[in-house]
Amino acid sequence: MPNDPVIHLIDDDEHVRRAVAFLLGTAGLAVRVHESAEKFLGELENLQPGCIVSDVRMPGLDGVGLLRRLGERGVDMPTIIMTGHADVALAVAAMKAGALDFIEKPFDDEVLLAAVQGALSRFKQAGSASGDVAEIRAKAGSLSNREREVLAGLLKGHPNKTIAYDLGLSARTVEVHRANLMAKMGAKSLSDLVRMAMQAKLSPENLP
Repeated sequence: MPNDPVIHLIDDDEHVRRAVAFLLGTAGLAVRVHESAEKFLGELENLQPGCIVSDVRMPGLDGVGLLRRLGERGVDMPTIIMTGHADVALAVAAMKAGALDFIEKPFDDEVLLAAVQGALSRFKQAGSASGDVAEIRAKAGSLSNREREVLAGLLKGHPNKTIAYDLGLSARTVEVHRANLMAKMGAKSLSDLVRMAMQAKLSPENLP
């Protein structure tokens, strides 16, 4: 259908573009591929809206830069960022720049499809009410001091090992605190956690 939302896939790696486009296509989704953020932006005015799936590390304009450009233009297409395992700081920066979600490579097909379906749902329900900010802040207020310190590190984009070093803890202890705070916050993933923090205007400096 001509008015169906389109998934705009942006990645400089041709093999990734082909593989991801094939996966989305076999799921019955309309896909359009773009080899760079610059080319996507150059064609933006004539593109069918929907959602964006973009790599974070690309020559020229990267995924975070793309999100900032979209924000400057007032484009609110839900965007999923694909990151490498070591790109936690970039992933957090992408969320702060407006990404709806991020997924780490290599990812299972089901993880990508679930993220895309979530983005398309958000696109179709644009403008609907989001979660309760007071509830998020109350959950954050229930964290222990150590869990709050780990949360602050995560919101700074630090991986577990860095947080462990900064707090003088073992990486395993940080993993336990991270799992506990995720459970208390009701966050299923790091992207969930960052999104909730942004929604409630929580930062490393102002945690309740």
